[in-house]
Amino acid sequence: MKNMDEQAHAPVDTIDRKIISILHQNARISYTDLAKEIGLSRVAVQTRIQALMDHGVIERFTAVINPEKIGISVSAFFNVEVEPKHLQQVAEILAEEPTVTSLYHMTGPSKLHMHGLFANHQEMEQFLKEKLYPLPGITGVDCQVLIQRYKSRMGMRL
Repeated sequence: MKNMDEQAHAPVDTIDRKIISILHQNARISYTDLAKEIGLSRVAVQTRIQALMDHGVIERFTAVINPEKIGISVSAFFNVEVEPKHLQQVAEILAEEPTVTSLYHMTGPSKLHMHGLFANHQEMEQFLKEKLYPLPGITGVDCQVLIQRYKSRMGMRL
């Protein structure tokens, strides 16, 4: 994967931004209905969406699941301090964990910022004891459990 400085910027015009905005609200909209809203043909909209996907502007289409509705009641954020020589290895291992929903390398003393979803506190404790703490080079873990979600944004603002 290229880093941000190495990636070429894809050309995105006003029409592309309108398409992305509509898809962000309803990714299941038909090409025909989207074309009507934009004022283009169905084929033109389909071609533009394919080009946005080919350039990596649209990475994927997905369903957004409400974790509480499927019995996942603990949402936690972790700052994990890792010795620099183990950072890549630890990140690769954590990225494969099903309970880890996002993982970022942040500025500071070799920090990984991670979000995880767990069925309950016992599952989170088991993750910490069996998966996170035994990893090589872990020097510190700070955990904050979510109390209430006011806003959660998928994707990015245009």
